[in-house]
Amino acid sequence: MLLMAAHGEITPKPDYAVFADTGWEPERVYRHLNWLEEEAARFGIKIIRVTNGNIRDDLYRAVNERTRFPSMPFYLKGGGIHHPGNEGKARRQCTQEYKLKPIQRKIRQLLTASRVEKAIMWLGISWDELERAKMSRVKYIENRFPLLEKQMNRLDCIAWLVSKGYPIPPKSSCIGCPFHDNVAWLDMKRNYPEEWREAVEFDRAIRKLPKFKKEPYLHRSCRPLDKVNLQEDQGELNLFINECEGYCGV
Repeated sequence: MLLMAAHGEITPKPDYAVFADTGWEPERVYRHLNWLEEEAARFGIKIIRVTNGNIRDDLYRAVNERTRFPSMPFYLKGGGIHHPGNEGKARRQCTQEYKLKPIQRKIRQLLTASRVEKAIMWLGISWDELERAKMSRVKYIENRFPLLEKQMNRLDCIAWLVSKGYPIPPKSSCIGCPFHDNVAWLDMKRNYPEEWREAVEFDRAIRKLPKFKKEPYLHRSCRPLDKVNLQEDQGELNLFINECEGYCGV
């Protein structure tokens, strides 16, 4: 979406692009972001990185010091009325705390500095995830969905990047995100052992959080991550599933 704007295929050209960094993205995401910052600068578009802390470090602090930690959508062993089996879901506060708040704070600063009342914020939600498109909940931001306007799905986006000779971006998400499915976990275990080690340790740590009456897990089976059967004999991986809310980069 940003690169299409740089090439004049989405107008008007944005003044800024914003990346909300949870502090726990895969290294390949940060490498791509570094490249994208340089490429966008060639077209006069500045990428701003914002953060509200490191989500992994904040969780370990909450475990060790009993401080507050914004809940992630952990799977809870014990279930509930909507999950009669062995799982329920914890509240999802991480998107609000680590994505929306820092983005909105930066937008307010930019609006104040430029003496403009409202920002038009583009979100890169594609046609195959239409249900994720939502109106802004704050009066000084109006959401726009350029990929929906062009009826572009993920494959269309990839085809456009290939046609321009651009690299295909890695998926932006926290290493220990509960939205990962078996395919994503298996890819991590096979190809990124250091990330897998971090996720396994994180999964163990969340069960020491004081706020949960039921045991939280990263995996929907409510088993320790390193004990889950990830069907390691399965074939080709498809990672275009189980997304966050579209605020990783806007």
